[in-house]
Amino acid sequence: MSDLPVSKTRRKQEMHALQALGEALVELTNAQLSGLHLPEALADAIVEARRISSFEARRRQMQYIGRLMREADAGAIAEHIARIRQERQRDASRQHELERWRERLLAGDAALTELAQTTPALDVQRLRTLVRNARNEQARGLPPKASRELFRTLRAILHSAPET
Repeated sequence: MSDLPVSKTRRKQEMHALQALGEALVELTNAQLSGLHLPEALADAIVEARRISSFEARRRQMQYIGRLMREADAGAIAEHIARIRQERQRDASRQHELERWRERLLAGDAALTELAQTTPALDVQRLRTLVRNARNEQARGLPPKASRELFRTLRAILHSAPET
């Protein structure tokens, strides 16, 4: 079976996949790219693609990056990008969890009791003061200074607690 030539359609699909992977590389930050050991020509093409603003020139550059991707380890690059996306999703999930806790704390005192039970090292008095101040800010229409402080405190509390 391996003696059969690869169809033109299959080759085009593979090239489009490599180009899409190259586009994902262009969207990464320099710090995220530093973990990959890309060929020098590919790294230079990525830097160049970031500078291009013309649609057609960028499209041609992305095709060039796709062509250079043939010589790179596409599997390792895809794994690296997948890890970065998972980290982003995990961070977004944590942010949403913190937002939900803050909203619950501002809505009623039952959430504070629940949080105190799940987090034994919690400074309940300080948190209660922050919640009270944040509620006062909301009621008076003031800028959310205490609400932000409550969020930062929750982040410190929940990120220091062991994950379940």
